[in-house]
Amino acid sequence: MNGITGFELFWWVILPYLALATFVIGHIWRYRYDQFGWTSRSTQLQEKRWLKWGSPIFHYGTFAAIGGHVIGILIPESWTHAIGIPEVAYRWFSAGAGTLAAVLVIVGVAILAGRRLFVTRVRATTSPVDWLALILLAIVIAMGIAETVGVNLLGSGYDYRQSVALWFRGLFVGNPDVAAIAHAPLLYQVHATAAWAVIAVWPFSRLVHAWSYPVWYLWRPFVVYRSRVAAPPNEPGTSGRRWRKIGARY
Repeated sequence: MNGITGFELFWWVILPYLALATFVIGHIWRYRYDQFGWTSRSTQLQEKRWLKWGSPIFHYGTFAAIGGHVIGILIPESWTHAIGIPEVAYRWFSAGAGTLAAVLVIVGVAILAGRRLFVTRVRATTSPVDWLALILLAIVIAMGIAETVGVNLLGSGYDYRQSVALWFRGLFVGNPDVAAIAHAPLLYQVHATAAWAVIAVWPFSRLVHAWSYPVWYLWRPFVVYRSRVAAPPNEPGTSGRRWRKIGARY
């Protein structure tokens, strides 16, 4: 690789592959030896009011942001051109949709982070790794907002699909374009680095609950479960107990 330093090769090739390996092996280890800790360890019983609003806002905003990354990074620019979407139209759509997703994510994270900071019982259930994951997520979110709003919406714009996207897709075919990411603006480099750090930390934090989350909850943020309560003894057709539905949110 002409013009590529050893540090750039280590930072943009070796570290991402190490993060991916940690992600895969860490999940296997966690599932085999810590199945009881696989869930998000819901803190609903400790506090419900903040969670009721913060959780769905954050999750829906995150889904929108992930969808934007899939379109912007995994789908080549030539494909959108081929179906008749000009770059200017793509840029404005991306910036507008990204800004909306960013607002949702910011509000959701602010509520959930405030809940963990200021509600004593919730703070007590948060492990150091969970705090690290939260900080890394905050960095990823902040950098993403700066790119979407500061650079592409209000600034002169930057075609990351001809730089960052080429490097990222190349990682999965064994041919990453290191020069493309190494010469990208610092915002995009920090964003990419923090994202790989989140990938590496993921298996050891409560983020693993994402893989246990039923798909249909995307349309129903409430989890409905049943609880047995005593029924009146003179109620006909009962055995002394009845079921009552209770709505719960993770």
